[in-house]
Amino acid sequence: MSTAFEDIFSGLRDGSVVPYLGPGALSGVTDANGKAIPADSDSLILAMNNGQPMAPKLMYEFPRAAMNVELKRGRNAVNKFLDATYKDTQWSTSPLHAWLGAQKLPYMIDANRDTQMQLQYAGTPHTLVVGIARMAGTAFRFKLFHYDGSSYTAVEQEAVDSSLPILFKPLGTPTPESSYIASDADFVDYITELMGGFAIPSFIKRSRQNKRYVTLGLRLNRDTDRMVFSDVIFGADKPAGWALIPHPTDKEKRYLDRLNIEIVSADVSDFLSAAQGAGAALEAA
Repeated sequence: MSTAFEDIFSGLRDGSVVPYLGPGALSGVTDANGKAIPADSDSLILAMNNGQPMAPKLMYEFPRAAMNVELKRGRNAVNKFLDATYKDTQWSTSPLHAWLGAQKLPYMIDANRDTQMQLQYAGTPHTLVVGIARMAGTAFRFKLFHYDGSSYTAVEQEAVDSSLPILFKPLGTPTPESSYIASDADFVDYITELMGGFAIPSFIKRSRQNKRYVTLGLRLNRDTDRMVFSDVIFGADKPAGWALIPHPTDKEKRYLDRLNIEIVSADVSDFLSAAQGAGAALEAA
């Protein structure tokens, strides 16, 4: 096992390293017919458009394509698609999510809109933080839910049990209620409030100081993903962690170098192989 993986697993064990999941974390997840779960930008656009490509300018990024659908058919059309994809379809279990769920980590960030990680936490009381956008009546851009081991209940910041594990879903989830950051308009609002400090609960702001991060299945070629990532990990240690990217682009290299994040030429399957090679689960180490 490489030195980088040794440091990552050591940090996961003591809680100083936080996993940050991207679309590649869902690699290999399929429905009953063997169809892969839409996760990355291209697959989401194709799924939203009945398998057909959209105009090249819309194919650039899912938020742009979702904005086009929202303008033409209404916001409900985007929500219906995401609900049908992530709420109404049964997917196979991701080996990565199953492994992470078994580790009982104190804090995880899942930048996907599916429920795989929540299913792994189904028997574990935890706090769920869900990103929201364009919501009237609140200055914040998140909703908080307490999971007691059987169901979710909305909770205010002041009532959060800080001893429980935290699962942060910045781009949303269909459970316990559908809420998604999807279109350009969503991201403009959400990222603006991230930069202003209104999209991160105060208890995360306190606990995230001097943490390091490991990205799993996250590419950073698009400004939208980079801006969300930078603000969510604000206050990270120096060096700030590791990005598992098998073939990074020059753009990704420059960006991650500025954040003081080491690139590891590996993917999710390499991470799982290293985890298995490291021996027993982290809590038994």
